Amino acid sequence: MSSDVPAGLTVRDAPIDRPLESRPPAGAPNVVAIVLDDTGFGQLGCFGSDIATPHIDALARGGLRYNRFHVTSLCSPTRAAFLTGRNHHAVGMGFLADIPLGYPGYTARIPKSAAPMPRVLRDNGYATMAVGKWHLVPRWQRSFAGPFDSWPLGLGFEHYYGFLQGDTNHWSPNLVADNHYVDPPRRPEDGYHLTEDLADVAIRNVKDHHHAAPGKPFFLYFALGAMHAPHHVAPEWVAPYRGAFDDGWDAWRARCFSRQLESGVVPPGTTLSERPQWVSAWDALSDDERRMMARQQEVFAGFLTHTDAQIGRLLAALDEGGHLDNTIVLLFSDNGASAEGGVEGSANEHRFTARIPESLADNLAVYDDWGGFRTYNHYSWGWAWAGNTPNRLWKRYTWLGGTRTPLVVHWPAGIDARSGVRSQLVHVNDLWPTLADAIGIELPAVVDGVTQQRIDGSSIRATFSDPAAPDPRSTQYFEMLGSRSIIHDGWKATTNHISTGVLDEEDLAIGSRDFGEDRWELFRLADDFSESHDVAGQHPEVVGHLAGVWLEQAEANNVLPIDDTLVQRLGAFLAPAYHPGASAVYLPDASPVVDESLPMLFGGFTLRADVTVGAGAGDEGVLCALGDWNGGFALFLKGSSLFFAYARADQVFVVHAPADALSAAGRHVLEAACMLEGEGGRFVVRIDGADLAAVPFEGTLPLAIQHGGTSLRLGHDAGFPVTDEYAPPFPFTGTLHALTIATPAGGEHDADGEIRAALHHD
Repeated sequence: MSSDVPAGLTVRDAPIDRPLESRPPAGAPNVVAIVLDDTGFGQLGCFGSDIATPHIDALARGGLRYNRFHVTSLCSPTRAAFLTGRNHHAVGMGFLADIPLGYPGYTARIPKSAAPMPRVLRDNGYATMAVGKWHLVPRWQRSFAGPFDSWPLGLGFEHYYGFLQGDTNHWSPNLVADNHYVDPPRRPEDGYHLTEDLADVAIRNVKDHHHAAPGKPFFLYFALGAMHAPHHVAPEWVAPYRGAFDDGWDAWRARCFSRQLESGVVPPGTTLSERPQWVSAWDALSDDERRMMARQQEVFAGFLTHTDAQIGRLLAALDEGGHLDNTIVLLFSDNGASAEGGVEGSANEHRFTARIPESLADNLAVYDDWGGFRTYNHYSWGWAWAGNTPNRLWKRYTWLGGTRTPLVVHWPAGIDARSGVRSQLVHVNDLWPTLADAIGIELPAVVDGVTQQRIDGSSIRATFSDPAAPDPRSTQYFEMLGSRSIIHDGWKATTNHISTGVLDEEDLAIGSRDFGEDRWELFRLADDFSESHDVAGQHPEVVGHLAGVWLEQAEANNVLPIDDTLVQRLGAFLAPAYHPGASAVYLPDASPVVDESLPMLFGGFTLRADVTVGAGAGDEGVLCALGDWNGGFALFLKGSSLFFAYARADQVFVVHAPADALSAAGRHVLEAACMLEGEGGRFVVRIDGADLAAVPFEGTLPLAIQHGGTSLRLGHDAGFPVTDEYAPPFPFTGTLHALTIATPAGGEHDADGEIRAALHHD
């Protein structure tokens, strides 16, 4: 007996529904974006430096150098502009992600109407990977609770490894893998260095991707912490530069300029801009000052060469895997060289936030360890000025020293020119439209139902083959911390405004500190590559016109209102949605707690540990610790004595109870307190409510214990210790039931401190 089989009952005649996976155009190139930090126009070998950068130089020989490439003059804004193709204020990143404000241009939140490059590439069939510095997550959103929509995975990357803040310790960084914090894979004593770790992960990601999906193009965002301070590097990288900078920044800058002219990266007829009056001539320094300043540049040079070597490892891996020929490699810096080391340079940048003045004597005391484990170092602003040769000033300003940085483009399969120099007016927001053009995809008008805002950048792909291709724009505005400039129709107008953030500048720099008194200086860029010849007096009508164009651009891009401090904007500061307030309880066996999730400690505090210990002196170890000897605190038991150590930058205070103070077994309350009194205060340790020892201190507590972020650990420590009295991890052998952190109610908010702390870790 038989029966009819309905159509589609079996697989033999059922239709096949194959989900369509997004695929990029045939032959689409890989993209690798290498973003350096705080690297000036003249600091790479291929842009005139005598510091060895052979792997970057090889990229330039095989591709193109752009000598009129511009960024925003600060970190978070440049990165937002690169990843979105929009002006930084237009996507809410008018300043640093650490200072979110309730003004459209300063929210520190990239809007849904500006879907970033990794999201669009992912939607077009690319694999997306980010390794390194991020600095696009608003303050208060960098904890375990998120929200994570501004983290790399929330903005379109599929893998992430690096650090979220503006800087970190290269020996002992504050690391994140995807959406959670992790410890480094090795200790600094075992040879760990962040840049090497980042290169390891980037290389492994590329190999893993190739093994899993050969032929699928990828986007790798390789954003290094270098060359931002701290300039951390092993001594063997510094040794080749011993004595190389003994004749100082004036002579070095002149030699750099000569090489720039000879190589063609700077056009003939360019004037070497003058040294600012407030930056000392090298010959005016004392012997000790010259010795110390030269050492600072030796370490910076070693750090840069070490960084170049790690970039070389990545490029070699791309070549070995057969990827390099059809990979667009972009290499650029987020802003010009940094002058945040001030006059003297700094052995520990956290001294600034702790209001500890820099001194030559303190720097000389760590001369031999400059760049080592005990330092968080930055060079003098004299070297920042030299590093931006031939341009004026440095990071944070909209003079060319802040906004013009190196750009190298390398793509053997798509660029026939080798060792070429391109002089078109290019902005960082042009790079994403250029990549989309080269890949062959259109930027979407709608993403997730949200209409996308205008793209401010334009493709420069035509310049790959045509050195005379037209500029992608004739107008570009700049604004940072009140410093303003505008490029329009071949002119550049720049205000003489002095910004907030570096105390030495506020005290010594010559310029306007009142917007009503700002003076626009005027330059004809075709004849004045380095912005050296002010012709405002000859062309007052052009000055007036350009000031009006700047205002039009500011209104169109959410630049207004501008300010150079936080004081006027304090009421617009976006507070956290959830915060512990004046007191919070923390339980053991949990992940480290990001410092931004803790009560604010700068007005005094009490740490209260509820523990159970055995009899005698058997139990010891760390009860809680945050940070290290560069800035932090630790409460720990050692030899049945209670210790508290507080590192205010590199000043470490240690107070401890008598050795027999904790001899009884059982449950106890162990406390450390910081009480502010008069012009200073006291650190006190207590057991079961009884004060047992105190150490006085003068001055104030820092607003931020460490600029690069750190985390509270319970029952152990990691990385470097706060004091040499113990060595991490030094786990507590008793039982820790809970830790309470209590602070005085209220407390005056330090608005200027907020902005200064943020600037010193950008």
